[in-house]
Amino acid sequence: MALHVRGVLLPDDEVRDLWLVGDRVTFEPQPGAETVVDGGFVLPGLVDAHCHPGIAPGGAPAESVEQARGFALVDRDAGVLAIRDAGSPLPYAELDDDPEMPRLIRAGRHIAAPRRYLRNTAVEVEAADVPATVAEQAKAGNGWVKLVGDWIDRGAGDLAPTWDAATLTAAVEAAHAAGARAAVHTFSEEGVEIMVRAGVDSVEHGTGLSPDVIDEMARRGTAFVPTMINILTFGDIASQAEGKFPGYAAHMRALRDRNPEVVRSAFEAGVPIYVGTDAGGGIAHGEAAEEMMLLHTMAGMPAEAVLAAASWGARIWLGLPGLVEGGLADLVVYDTDPRSDLRVVRAPRRIVLRGRVLR
Repeated sequence: MALHVRGVLLPDDEVRDLWLVGDRVTFEPQPGAETVVDGGFVLPGLVDAHCHPGIAPGGAPAESVEQARGFALVDRDAGVLAIRDAGSPLPYAELDDDPEMPRLIRAGRHIAAPRRYLRNTAVEVEAADVPATVAEQAKAGNGWVKLVGDWIDRGAGDLAPTWDAATLTAAVEAAHAAGARAAVHTFSEEGVEIMVRAGVDSVEHGTGLSPDVIDEMARRGTAFVPTMINILTFGDIASQAEGKFPGYAAHMRALRDRNPEVVRSAFEAGVPIYVGTDAGGGIAHGEAAEEMMLLHTMAGMPAEAVLAAASWGARIWLGLPGLVEGGLADLVVYDTDPRSDLRVVRAPRRIVLRGRVLR
């Protein structure tokens, strides 16, 4: 049976009637359709553009595909109807077509230098093997690869790029040659500059961004997923490292403290920004609304810009048609206007995934 939805459709900002026929949207009336929404504010389903269902709490790989599925369902039940998995040590391609799951846009495993990332998470390779490894992980994902651009260098006692600029540039080129887009984990000033100039498609975390690199991202159209929830944990990371690596600890605190300014500057420069929580490991699932609030209250992004970063804008970026003729039948509904009070995103009244009412 077709479903009927009526409400203020965002971003159009007008009362519209739409119908869901299977997994598709139409504006052509469907006789006999069941009305499941009559009033409120209707948005394309939310997106968590940096999420890790394949990583369990504490940072170990998820124990099973079923456990990864459970993590993703927590996000779904908070209104996140599409996930870009930014690297998973557990392969779970069989969930791509699971009708209960959010839409999945996946990278393969993280790609890192030896001993330069979280244990048991990444494929760790020497510089000469990076392009071939990128090609392999592009096949393991369905559109993205995840590069670790920097991490603590224990010899130097601080953050440093994982490979030289030529190797990191070759990694991005290999991803593009394989038909994938490249996302990069980067905290440091040097690492993020190398990766932006290498042509990476999205910067994850990006705490080291400078005004010059922000301008370069805006010029190139490089996406930015700030994961502000994650950055708030830098104080804990610093405390754990203080005894052995005091320089690194101080650097991490400084990156945390200037992060709201970095995100605000990127937004004002016109860098495309998307909502991502970094759920998995140390961050709980289901926190997309809290990430949205941080972008609004700490970084100063207007509510409508945050909604675009979490909904229709993120879907366009990831190639997921929104609430347009023939688009995907994923939507969330709020009783009051989230542009006036963004806090309402914490409690969607209605969630519809793939044309099926979940709540």
